[in-house]
Amino acid sequence: MKGKYSVSMDKIIRSEQFTPVYLPKAPEEILVYSMEVSRPGLILARYDNNFMPERIELLGNAEYLYLKELDPDICAESIDRLMAERPAAIVFSKDFSEELGAQFIPFGEKYEVPILRANQETSFVMSSLVSFLNVELAERVTLHGVLVEVSGEGVLIMGESGVGKSETVVELIKRGNRLVADDAVEVRRVSQKTLVGSAPENIRHFMELRGIGIIDARRVFGMGAVKMTERIDLVINLEPWDDTKAYERMGLADETMDILGLDVPMYTVPVNPGRNLAIIIEVAAINYRLKKMGYNSAKELLEDLGMEEDASRVEVEDVDIWHSS
Repeated sequence: MKGKYSVSMDKIIRSEQFTPVYLPKAPEEILVYSMEVSRPGLILARYDNNFMPERIELLGNAEYLYLKELDPDICAESIDRLMAERPAAIVFSKDFSEELGAQFIPFGEKYEVPILRANQETSFVMSSLVSFLNVELAERVTLHGVLVEVSGEGVLIMGESGVGKSETVVELIKRGNRLVADDAVEVRRVSQKTLVGSAPENIRHFMELRGIGIIDARRVFGMGAVKMTERIDLVINLEPWDDTKAYERMGLADETMDILGLDVPMYTVPVNPGRNLAIIIEVAAINYRLKKMGYNSAKELLEDLGMEEDASRVEVEDVDIWHSS
């Protein structure tokens, strides 16, 4: 069954530096839908139950040694059995014999199966190809916001239109941080615990500044101010200051945002005239990194003051801890 997303064979060839041996049509027209890569040893050995033809099949030294020991007629029968299933593609690693690989070409032409050759050993081809497919075919969603790398952390800045996201990012860029995407952020879940964000290709590294218009961050700030992709570590939600709302003061609350089934840590930052949001976001990113490394400033302060964490919300309102003697 076809997956929801696809990647062209042309993109796979260029990314993995494969050499086409046989292609039934233009590589741009050949689509791959599965992020799984299989080794076809079982079907070559006449066990074809549960074979997944939508997957790319990688042949290396183990398959080569097996086929080499077979009688020529039986070898041809094994190759025909594999190719008749019409897998997404056949890839030979550097370990596979070119002479034996040539025997696959007539069957590739017969069943219109793409055949490619890699210039690396089997294990390297497998890991690189799986990583590439996991990104290209990952579950994804497009969010309204700005993604920027701040002090080494991927920060997704969100908030309603006009709250000042792009203007804040301009200041962040001027302070040495890097823009990934403005306005539309394409988020992909590339593993069980990792989200990666990028910009749609047609608006990549362009920014909209109200009163100024559209700018190209690459040309205005230089190539060192932009980045193609970035892991999403933290969400900063900007919202207009609300005097009736109690904002977090100690930093003990664990607020998160669900993105594609993963809970991403989130801070809600109120926007008020005079607040330097760029510096606040930089501090938030650095403080988040400290928490990942096991240091929590708020907890240490409470321990030094002899205060209970559960009671901190009440006590911080009633006690001026900064001026207590």
